[in-house]
Amino acid sequence: MIQLTDKAVLEIRRLKSAEETKNDPSFLRVQVIGGGCSGMSYKLGFEAGAPTDKDKVFERDGVQLVIDSKSYVFLSGTELDFSDGLNGKGFVFNNPNAKRTCGCGSSFST
Repeated sequence: MIQLTDKAVLEIRRLKSAEETKNDPSFLRVQVIGGGCSGMSYKLGFEAGAPTDKDKVFERDGVQLVIDSKSYVFLSGTELDFSDGLNGKGFVFNNPNAKRTCGCGSSFST
């Protein structure tokens, strides 16, 4: 299960609305890819079309979040939040599977 906070839902809606002028985004895909100072990084991006049979699909208040099965192993139980405070602006992954994270929070290791 992946949880989306109220702030994350609002920001995803805002970004999707802005993206709709360029293409037709259907959902937000979240992936874990190799790289970053701690070994693995989060990748987010809008995609058009439909999720595949191997994807995990989560929805809250009309916002659809899609994760491939390989990435889900590393993201299960994660809460996706959005911060717009003094320390920076962006999505925050509260990932219980991360044993170590980098200072900026964009990469992790298990």
